[in-house]
Amino acid sequence: MSLFVKKNKYELERRGMEIEDAVLTMSEADADKIEWPLNRFFINFFWWFMIMVFCILFSRVVYLNVFKGAEYQEIAERNSLRAIVIPAPRGIIYDRFGKQLVSNTPSMDAIIVPIDIPKEKEKQDEMARLLTQTFSLDEGMLDDIFQKMDQRSLQPILLKAQVSQEETLLFLSRSLELPGVSLYKTTQRHYADSLIFSHLLGYEGKIRKEELISHPDYLLTDSIGKQGIEKSYESSLRGTHGFQQAEVDSLGHVKKELGIVAPVPGSDLILNIDADLQKKISDSLQALLEKENLKQAAAIAIDPRNGAVRAIVSLPSFDNNLFATGISSKEYQSLIDDPSLPLFNRALSGEYPPGSTIKPVLASAALAEGVITPATVINGLGGVLRIGNFSFRDWTAHEPSTVRQAIAQSNDIFFYTIGGGYGGITGLGMDRMKKYENLFGYGSKTNIDMPGEANGFIPDPEWKKNTVGERWYIGDNYHAAIGQGFLTATPLQILNSVSAIANGGTLYVPKVVSQIRSAGGVVTKVPTEILRKDFISEDILRTVREGMRETVTEGTAQSLKTLSVAVAGKTGTAQFGNNNKTHGWFVSFAPFENPSLAMIVLVEGQGTEGYNTVPVTRDVYDWYFSQADISQK
Repeated sequence: MSLFVKKNKYELERRGMEIEDAVLTMSEADADKIEWPLNRFFINFFWWFMIMVFCILFSRVVYLNVFKGAEYQEIAERNSLRAIVIPAPRGIIYDRFGKQLVSNTPSMDAIIVPIDIPKEKEKQDEMARLLTQTFSLDEGMLDDIFQKMDQRSLQPILLKAQVSQEETLLFLSRSLELPGVSLYKTTQRHYADSLIFSHLLGYEGKIRKEELISHPDYLLTDSIGKQGIEKSYESSLRGTHGFQQAEVDSLGHVKKELGIVAPVPGSDLILNIDADLQKKISDSLQALLEKENLKQAAAIAIDPRNGAVRAIVSLPSFDNNLFATGISSKEYQSLIDDPSLPLFNRALSGEYPPGSTIKPVLASAALAEGVITPATVINGLGGVLRIGNFSFRDWTAHEPSTVRQAIAQSNDIFFYTIGGGYGGITGLGMDRMKKYENLFGYGSKTNIDMPGEANGFIPDPEWKKNTVGERWYIGDNYHAAIGQGFLTATPLQILNSVSAIANGGTLYVPKVVSQIRSAGGVVTKVPTEILRKDFISEDILRTVREGMRETVTEGTAQSLKTLSVAVAGKTGTAQFGNNNKTHGWFVSFAPFENPSLAMIVLVEGQGTEGYNTVPVTRDVYDWYFSQADISQK
């Protein structure tokens, strides 16, 4: 090949390589111009996405730690640490001589803690089925609990009180299937001689939701006094709960005990009550009721020197242990349906016409107001006082009487005269009768340290006009003067008024409790309280007491004359209804010269003849004042 051809061929190959290199160079540049913006978009997007995720996570962490941290920390601690309540034993109650009237016995309750309950409806239904089988519970009650409970609450809810041993064993075998349910060690009250002391002591029972309003510091599993001394001294009898600090799992089961704060028992009560006297009065009254085919009665005994209550009896009675152990609806309904009202405390809450038991008070009023003097004699009028066409009869015809004789013989004509006026004597009138009845404690509570006391009632002309729609007639004065008509009083009010007569003119507040003894042994004496004193002359009261003594020596209660102790008293009958039935009364005190015991006995619905209350009084005084330790009484 020629040199020219070779040279051209070489030149062509060289240029071809340059062109190929240029093409390759252009392709890489063009490729860079096409691929670089796309890569940058994805990188930027990924970068900002990561920043956004980080911000969200950071914000959530800040929110949970700063704003909700305390709440979740508390929940976490509550789920792991619990203060499990240890209930405090309730204080014991003793009579004045140290006889124990009530005790605490160990018991077990089933409770449920809402926060530990599964939230799923299916699991709750299964729990309800197991609980029904385990504790014999009503399924409707369980449904109500699950629907109404706050599932964030640590406040335990009572499922069943006093779980039996069989139920306890059955629960323990199923406890893993019942999260949030546990057994709660507590005590229940046991009352000695419950039928004798039930109206006095009352009873305790599980607190109801409506009671929590006035006792916000109580738990739903707590018990509280419902009646009697258990109720009025609730704040003393109740102790201070302790607690066990424990670590629990998610089901509420204790995994580790961390410490215990011991409970402080409630204070003991030492009563003024003489338990043996209470039993004697109850037995004597019960024997009389059975003999006369009667059902309702009441009696109270008080020391007139200081107002200390020695006995309170109301018949028929009830077994307060039924309430302490959880009374069934059937048992409760039978008590409610009983026409003799065994749950009704007649001694404090019964309001009756006082009958002739009010005559010592009105005799005092007439002497104080100068209506009569101790020497005034009022004619018996043959047993009938006539005003126009109206006749006001005595229960029997009496001879002319002084005030002492009128009290002793229960002379209605005498008291008609001093109450409403007759002949030359201007009577007291209702306003002045009411004044002295109020002074002696009628028409208002005595403020005894027990719940349920009634006020009684004293009428007056204005009340009758506004309520009955009639004016006050002289016959209303006559009826009021012998304790009939619209006037009512409780047995306690009548006894307290006579106690003031017996002690020379001091009206005390009756006290059932004498001392409160704390768990530490500190004894606090319940102070004597005086409602009023020196409101009437001692000379007047001496005259009235002498008339009440003649009730026994020459009057309507002569069966007491042979007792070893001198007794003074006043009988009374008060008509009610339309079947010739009366309430029988006898109020008394002894010994006459230095009274240490005053007593009232009421028998409802006795016949119009006789004084069924006097034999009971005789039986009680004969026993009481013959005791070997009478000097201590």
